[in-house]
Amino acid sequence: MAQNILVIDEGTTSTRAMLFDRHGKLHGSQQETLQQYYPAPGLVEHDAGEIWDKTLRCCQKMIEQVGGADKIAAIGITNQRETIVAWDKRTGEPLTKAIVWQDRRTAEQCNRMKADGLEPMVQAKTGLLLDPYFSGSKMGWMLENCPDVRNAGDNLAFGTIESYLIYRLSGGQHVTDASNASRTMLMALDGHDWDEDLLGLFDIPKKALPQIVDCAGELASTASGLFGGSIAITGSAGDQQAATIGQACLQKGQTKATFGTGAFILSNSGDTPPTSENRLLSTVLYQHQGQRVYALEGSVFVAGSLMQWLRDDIGLLKYAGESEELARSVNDNGGVYLVPALSGLGAPHWRADATGSLSGLNFSSKKAHIARAALESMAYQCHDLKTAFSADGVDWESLRIDGGMVVNDWMVQDLANILDITVERPEFFETTALGAAMLAAVGAGIYPTLEAAAVMISDLDTHHPDIDVNVRKNRLAGWQRAVELVLAD
Repeated sequence: MAQNILVIDEGTTSTRAMLFDRHGKLHGSQQETLQQYYPAPGLVEHDAGEIWDKTLRCCQKMIEQVGGADKIAAIGITNQRETIVAWDKRTGEPLTKAIVWQDRRTAEQCNRMKADGLEPMVQAKTGLLLDPYFSGSKMGWMLENCPDVRNAGDNLAFGTIESYLIYRLSGGQHVTDASNASRTMLMALDGHDWDEDLLGLFDIPKKALPQIVDCAGELASTASGLFGGSIAITGSAGDQQAATIGQACLQKGQTKATFGTGAFILSNSGDTPPTSENRLLSTVLYQHQGQRVYALEGSVFVAGSLMQWLRDDIGLLKYAGESEELARSVNDNGGVYLVPALSGLGAPHWRADATGSLSGLNFSSKKAHIARAALESMAYQCHDLKTAFSADGVDWESLRIDGGMVVNDWMVQDLANILDITVERPEFFETTALGAAMLAAVGAGIYPTLEAAAVMISDLDTHHPDIDVNVRKNRLAGWQRAVELVLAD
């Protein structure tokens, strides 16, 4: 029996196909970068056709490397969440550009709905706040502003990225897993179908939406012509949920943070949907055999994308690793604070209109101080979320971290220092893909439960706080002043 698991890890800046064995060892990876489109300030788009073409090509290369489709036991998929695709059911071809999770074009609509007093109802049903981050308002915008979407009629299909990929892979199976469905703002947390009140709120036709299914199980199968044989798709989850699973946060209270394009912190909440009085989100962590496990989440919109911006657009960094070298070259931030609200501020502020700021500059400020301030902002934003989680009764005893930014040892230690807790980093950083592999392994019957599949996870290294309490206090006070200036604009 084949024991290899092919994982599709479709992110914001790239798509990958990764080959794991049943023990969690990575045997190969194929990756291609994705073009992001910025047609106007606050607007972010993808070409879903490009995503499909590059994902398919990556999968074909990995399957060829392993020796054919019969060597693959199952496929697991994890994806950038909230990004929405509209396509033609007959052809699978996109009807317009995909609207990316970072996009803010529906901010005014969300603000009007808040002013009309609709947010408490939306939050009670979905665990989400009225914000352009989520998929529902994006779909409504497409229907109102894109003629090809509006005129598609019964041939219109909507879905998040994993739904679109499954449709193309299977030749027409229109499904979405419960973790991704919970991010659309169209499904109640305690419901297993699309909510009629929420559909009406955004004027979304239910017939255009996929069926909501488990995160592990027989979700679909690939069309036989794609890979020389059919392969079962048995695992699917949004990237942050997959990373939480891949970090073995399988018990209530266990918490992880992923530092990718943005930064996302999820704490396992068990089988009861959590409620937040501090503008955090409730979400489905995963669903298996119809049973759900939930999470409390805080979302930061800008993390790794800040360093990319400083490198590619501002020219402050020559390469990504230079940020650590620069941070270590100065004793402190020199009073410089960078609030990275380049696409608004996420939790716990939820200010779509906020813009970034760089403050505290003087003639003694060096490039190194700005780079250090950028890295420090990761710990500060996490501290804001830690405070909100604590106010909701969820205290972090430790924090498990992953994502591309955690290769930066200086930033990892700074997290421990500012959060004043132990920070645990896995030896194998690709926990998002590993979580998808674990789900697929359970769905394919290789393991009976996610707890059993946790043998696929590598060891952790730990970082403990080693900063003077007054230094921490003063740094956090400076951050609060910088954020207050941004929020006052």
